[in-house]
Amino acid sequence: MEDPSTPPTTKKAAPAGGGVHDARPGAKPAAAPSSDDQPPRGMKRRLWAAALVAALLLVACAAAATAAAVTASRARRRQQHQAPAPRAGCDAFAAGRWVADASYPLYDAARCPFVRAEFACARFGRPDTAYLRYRWQPDPPCAQPRFDGRALLRMWRGKTVMFVGDSLALNQYESLLCLLHAAAPGARTTVEPPSGKIDPSTTTRFQDYNVTIVYYLTHYLVDLVDDGKPGGRVLRLDTIDQARDWLGADVLVFDTWHWWPRTGPTQPWDYIQEGNTVVKDMDRTQAFTRALHTWASWVDASLLHTDTQVFFQGISPSHYRGQDWGASPRKTCMGETQPLNGTAPYPGGPIPQQAILRAVLDGMAKPVYLLDITYLSQLRKDAHPTKYNGGVFADDCTHWCVAGLPDTWNVLFYAALTGLY
Repeated sequence: MEDPSTPPTTKKAAPAGGGVHDARPGAKPAAAPSSDDQPPRGMKRRLWAAALVAALLLVACAAAATAAAVTASRARRRQQHQAPAPRAGCDAFAAGRWVADASYPLYDAARCPFVRAEFACARFGRPDTAYLRYRWQPDPPCAQPRFDGRALLRMWRGKTVMFVGDSLALNQYESLLCLLHAAAPGARTTVEPPSGKIDPSTTTRFQDYNVTIVYYLTHYLVDLVDDGKPGGRVLRLDTIDQARDWLGADVLVFDTWHWWPRTGPTQPWDYIQEGNTVVKDMDRTQAFTRALHTWASWVDASLLHTDTQVFFQGISPSHYRGQDWGASPRKTCMGETQPLNGTAPYPGGPIPQQAILRAVLDGMAKPVYLLDITYLSQLRKDAHPTKYNGGVFADDCTHWCVAGLPDTWNVLFYAALTGLY
């Protein structure tokens, strides 16, 4: 057999039409090529195998290139749409002071149709107004944040924004509705259900901008299951089935903590369950931590490869213990009309669960922007509804008047959305 690497030297190449022809008169046609002129059978097999391998390599390379392009595209979209990181050297939430500003409040609460009784301090006779006129001034190098409601409505055109959590999330939700309504007072709006009942959500649409803003009530983020029988309410730390209702939102703002320490008649569960373990009670901070990890796992599994922007409101403080701000232990927020100020740390110190929340967020794959409203809100012992809430809550030092402090939360939220911080 011939060596396929050595070309034959005695044979002439035939033209494309067939064998070699002698042009002399009377010459006989040349015989057809013999089988010895064809490539050996073993060589054919090797050529076909080489061609097949080359084709497979080309397909694999094309698939890899396509996958890389898709991954890069997703990464670019996440980078474009994720909550912006705070500006280097600027901590707009933890370094600043409250200053009087004659341009405040940012809207007249009496003209806002969205304020519920529990937050409507002016409607129910609060006589002082100084609490309305304070603006949060972040320390340099932070720029002064400004809220532009029309620009935000345009930014959110065609989108759904959802606040998910307890009544502190509702506080921020209603403040945002008022800010947007003040910016576009002629815009048509609808509320579903029309009664405003929250079961488990309520939705407001700014029709002219095709913007949908939802509040979804959940005290713990994880599932609270009630079989309707006495003693049948179970707080499940490792399931979050209700989260299917949150899919599809373009912007999500979460909060939880306020209900975790509750005991007695206001505690809405009878048992805590994790896996197959059911207990009557446990350390509430541990339960809170485990629930946060369940929520974080859901976010990473469900939202990592989406353009959904995720925020966490932070932990809103209450003012029931005067020693927290250097007053008598028997003092509450009742009758307070001025904020604390100065650069010293808050006398009561940080809320311990803040560090847990930060640690969980730092360990997530999906970027989550922490609206760290705790410190600046701790300074506002004057901004609670107290008794001016239509009797919904007695001596309320937990929630906040609208208009009031939650407007600042939303000014900072807007600054985060637009990349100022």
